[in-house]
Amino acid sequence: MAISKPELACVYASLILADDDIDITGEKIQTVLKAANVEVEPYWPGLFAKALETVNIKDLITNIGSAVGAIPAAGVAAAAPATEAKEEKKEEKKEEESEEEDDDMGFGLFE
Repeated sequence: MAISKPELACVYASLILADDDIDITGEKIQTVLKAANVEVEPYWPGLFAKALETVNIKDLITNIGSAVGAIPAAGVAAAAPATEAKEEKKEEKKEEESEEEDDDMGFGLFE
């Protein structure tokens, strides 16, 4: 489903009003649209104002951003112990190999 130009214009106008801490009304959305030289059907601004009258847009944007950011962070935190265990195993193998290399340095004591 693609968003139409009038819908997008009203969304941007609503975001501008919310960013300036101005109440979102149909008249104010229409004022922003007129200033931007954007023509929409007369019902769009009122429709958006009605839909957003009980919504705090700034909180909505903040909550969406924090929820999206929390998912990868939790995944990384869960993967960290497994990564640490693999690193410990690699270190143990390296230590064993280095001990074997010390035993045979190309010359022997009784050669």
